[in-house]
Amino acid sequence: MKAISTHYIGLMSGTSLDGVDAVIIQTAPAFKMIGAAAQDFPAALRQQLVDLCSPGENEIERMGIADIALGHFYAECVNSLLAKYKIPASSISAIGCHGQTIRHCPGKGGFSLQIGSADILSSKTSITVVNNFRNKDMALGGQGAPLVPAFHAAVFGQKSGTRVIINIGGMANISVLNGSKISSGYDTGPGNILLDSWNMQHQSTPYDKSGDWGAKGLINDALLAALLKDEYFSRLPPKSTGREYFNTNWLNQHLRGDEEPVDVQATLIELTAKSIASDALKHHPNEVFVCGGGFRNSFLMARLRAHLGNIECLGTDALGIHPDWVEACAFAWLAYARINQKPGNAPSVTGANAEAILGAVYLAN
Repeated sequence: MKAISTHYIGLMSGTSLDGVDAVIIQTAPAFKMIGAAAQDFPAALRQQLVDLCSPGENEIERMGIADIALGHFYAECVNSLLAKYKIPASSISAIGCHGQTIRHCPGKGGFSLQIGSADILSSKTSITVVNNFRNKDMALGGQGAPLVPAFHAAVFGQKSGTRVIINIGGMANISVLNGSKISSGYDTGPGNILLDSWNMQHQSTPYDKSGDWGAKGLINDALLAALLKDEYFSRLPPKSTGREYFNTNWLNQHLRGDEEPVDVQATLIELTAKSIASDALKHHPNEVFVCGGGFRNSFLMARLRAHLGNIECLGTDALGIHPDWVEACAFAWLAYARINQKPGNAPSVTGANAEAILGAVYLAN
């Protein structure tokens, strides 16, 4: 299957469950982001998705209902994006739709489940859709995550030196690039997921804007040490994780109950910063670039830079793509790779036993 256009759309809704990032890219003669937009989830849909992230009554039927609703919402995002930039649907080769992860269970016999009806998305936009990117890699013995390193290498690679790309979404992951080649990559642990959940519980807002609340607290060294003792942080890659593992239940197991909430928030920010920096430093980078929603957390970025020491740490906007849009661009690029029959995974990252063409294709009517 060969593409007739060099334009692709990427849709990303991550573990933070805040909404959908949508981008239009061109892949030739050189990679370029044409446009972007973000839409928050409607409150009712967000709650449906949150509820599906843990086992519950009648969850198969609830999943089916949410799958359809999310497909319609994705289509609204795409049609709005095209209208914003006055680009006809006929000029788009395909939509790369990550879908909303409601289970990620890597390991022997594992699977990864994302919802968001591709049939509805393709029929409501008249554009071919590529989704289900993770399970082919898992069928080949991989983790199915992270999948962004191949894109990072294609777009952020350089002639020499070691560059680490850090993505701080709900979870955090790193891509290690030696020149233009991928040498490693994996999920380092929680990114924003614990920060957002704790903030919602105690501040009744979806996230701690700029880390302002957390910056008022004191880091609880004993709590931080206990959190960092979790075996995930010392586990060797390949490895990936999700909110199935790092969640409020996980956090509550480490709390005595008499901690000041603001101090817990400060400690969770330190957990994210220290766990990311520790893994990044293992690869002796010359420079570090950050993308994802965590880049907007000024206190988190200050703590990350403190742990990285003299290593330059910038946003990916310095490389040409704003931190907000990198992951959506990655899934647009993965759709390009699928349509043009190019491998989309990196076995050195996921642990798969071979490169693979990733994604299921839903042709437009």
